[in-house]
Amino acid sequence: MFGLLPNPFVPDGGADRVGEPVPSAAQSVESVSHFLVARPVGSGLLAIGVLQLFAQGGELFAEFVPGVGLGFVDRIVVVRLHLLDGTYELFRAFYGRPARQAPDGREVGATLGVIETTLSLLREPGVTHLASATDTVIESFRNDMFAGYKTGAGVDPLLMAQFPLVERAFATIGVVCWGMLEYEADDAIATAAWRWCEDVEQVVICTPDKDMCQCVIGDRVVTLNRREQIVLDEDGVKAKFGVGPESIPDYLALVGDTADGVPGLPGWGPKSAATVLGRWRHLEAIPTRAEDWEVTVRGAPKLAATLTERVEDVFLYRDLTTLRKDAELKEELSDLEWKGVDRAAFLELCDELGFDDVRTRPHLWQ
Repeated sequence: MFGLLPNPFVPDGGADRVGEPVPSAAQSVESVSHFLVARPVGSGLLAIGVLQLFAQGGELFAEFVPGVGLGFVDRIVVVRLHLLDGTYELFRAFYGRPARQAPDGREVGATLGVIETTLSLLREPGVTHLASATDTVIESFRNDMFAGYKTGAGVDPLLMAQFPLVERAFATIGVVCWGMLEYEADDAIATAAWRWCEDVEQVVICTPDKDMCQCVIGDRVVTLNRREQIVLDEDGVKAKFGVGPESIPDYLALVGDTADGVPGLPGWGPKSAATVLGRWRHLEAIPTRAEDWEVTVRGAPKLAATLTERVEDVFLYRDLTTLRKDAELKEELSDLEWKGVDRAAFLELCDELGFDDVRTRPHLWQ
């Protein structure tokens, strides 16, 4: 019925998308994207066809574009990958929810909180691919780099004891969880965002942590503060910090990051760092003489002197605050597609921990 069209510009098995971002449910019906899909046939490359996607009521539909030859297409799916900061979720639940004990006396309130908020996230439209990362141990390779880097010292033992429970809970829910040992959870999330950002419509990093803003790319990789429902794309990062995502490690090196034990440089604050890095972007580009900065900063001569005197320290701090993109993640993107809750494992966990009130909460079972 439909002819096949040779097209040398579409990669083997690939899809070329042009057009506008998918509109929200509140927006009117409008054309949003065109896909030219290709697959190998024999020794040649043939285009299967051109589809036009449109949205109505927040759902996507596809129609053939008149006058264009088409072959067989199973489906075209717009995918958003959500990456959940499991460590942040656990801390938030531990300090923001009432304590709760399992039948055997263990504190499990934070674990219950993470289960509830994760199931809630999975109910939201467009959440089809989800993975989480946790700090199985607080220490990482960064502790070998800098003695003052954050450790597990001072973390409530009742909180630390729930990391294995939360990782197990994610597994029963059907969500891939990367429990990190040498690297940190943030490194796993950064690796995933970098690895798959070109394979999905958008990567949504679910965390309010400012160090994750360095992963933002335009509106393709964004951060989401779920509690306040604030999304930061590249423009949002610039508006909030005064610098772009690529300068976030430099910014944190200057001002410090108390949550991670990075002290920063004396005298440097958010305003001075944003002003200078807004002009020079990276530490190595900042002139040593304040007169050459080309921006007005209060106390500039003293700040310049501090930067010169502490240059080795500040580059170390930047290395500490730079997220790695080479964490070992064995999964493929397809493994992150959520297919429902493991009924037997989930109900067993609920029985063990006394979570009778969430036994029927899942809306999809494997």
